Amino acid sequence: MAGHACWAGRSSFHLNLTDFVSFQLMHRFYLPNHWVVTGEAVAGGGKKKTMEAEGRNRRALGDIGNLVTVRGIDTKQITRPVTRSFCAQLLANAQAAAAAENNKSRRWGGQEGGEASDQEKAGQEGSSRKKSQTLTSVLTARSKAACGLTDKPIPKEQIVDIDAADIDNELAVVEYVEDIYKFYKQVENESRVHDYMDSQPEINEKMRGILVDWLIEVHNKFELMPETLYLTINIVDRYLASKMVLRRELQLVGISAMLMASKYEEIWAPEVNDFVCISDRAYTNEQVLITEKRILGELEWSLTVPTPYVFLARFIKAAVADQHMENMVYFLAELGIMNYATIIYCPSMLAASAVYTARCTLNKSPAWNDTLKLHTGFSETQLMDCAKLLVSFHLMAAENKLKVIYRKYSNPERGAVALLPPAKSLLAAAT
Repeated sequence: MAGHACWAGRSSFHLNLTDFVSFQLMHRFYLPNHWVVTGEAVAGGGKKKTMEAEGRNRRALGDIGNLVTVRGIDTKQITRPVTRSFCAQLLANAQAAAAAENNKSRRWGGQEGGEASDQEKAGQEGSSRKKSQTLTSVLTARSKAACGLTDKPIPKEQIVDIDAADIDNELAVVEYVEDIYKFYKQVENESRVHDYMDSQPEINEKMRGILVDWLIEVHNKFELMPETLYLTINIVDRYLASKMVLRRELQLVGISAMLMASKYEEIWAPEVNDFVCISDRAYTNEQVLITEKRILGELEWSLTVPTPYVFLARFIKAAVADQHMENMVYFLAELGIMNYATIIYCPSMLAASAVYTARCTLNKSPAWNDTLKLHTGFSETQLMDCAKLLVSFHLMAAENKLKVIYRKYSNPERGAVALLPPAKSLLAAAT
């Protein structure tokens, strides 16, 4: 019990690490469970007091962290009593073992770091070799630069949001406009007119052209909306495609169709008597009304159809056109609807071709872009045949006997676009 007496003779517990470890080891492996070390002072300089520890468990000290475990000491292998000197020896051995292990780990870490640094150096050297240019590469780059050839990718053209400016305009119906025109594209072929001239024994293409030229003049006289003109021509063609018409009744069909279109599109539509007077009273009011009823029955009252003007309004907006270009587009489009040769093309293609031809006539660059391709649904190659027809009509407009359209767009109020030279370069372009 010499170890116990040694500790009991102290008056306080100001311990260093070695004393504390020795005390704990001695407590765990040498003192019985019924011995208790207390710090109470007794007379005669001693601090020894014994008491029964019934109902108490000394191992509870381990649960609150009072045990100090020293790395490197295997307490299970200790068989001799733990004295202060022996505890100090155990602690010194544990510290030496820990220091040796730390040195070993540092040595291995240094080798791995060295290897990693060697790899990084190798990678840097390889990248520097790649970045270094040879004389051949320098001369090649200079030659390409001199010839205007570069390896830089051409930046992709951005598609313009043509409805961004109308986001607050309720009449523009920006939320639905794309769906509306998708629907127009789907149904335009349902009201599309086929080649009907062979089924008309008394009417030919020239007579139809004369009628359309006169109807455009009447349209200007009454100062009607553009929608009215395009719907009038659509009604005439659809009726002629389904019903045989005599030559003397062709003008009657024309004025009846414009009367219907005016009622459909205009706020203040001309009266029946106005059309009778402008036709030099060739027909009576009753004849006009009877023909109107006959046409509506033949067309099954279907007047809500996508005409070329419906698509022109959208495609001109996609082209971001100014007033000068807009006049050129309408000039070419009206030349198109007057000539029977364009009847083989759907309304959207005729409208897109008018925009494309107008851009080529006014030397716009590029003539066709991704924005127009997106909104029209046609590529430049698909429009080439119809565009060539419009250019040929423009070439012959000044010499044609039917000069209403030419005079209309030779007026300075419409930019005199009919006087501009046509885009002859399209005629030489390969399809």
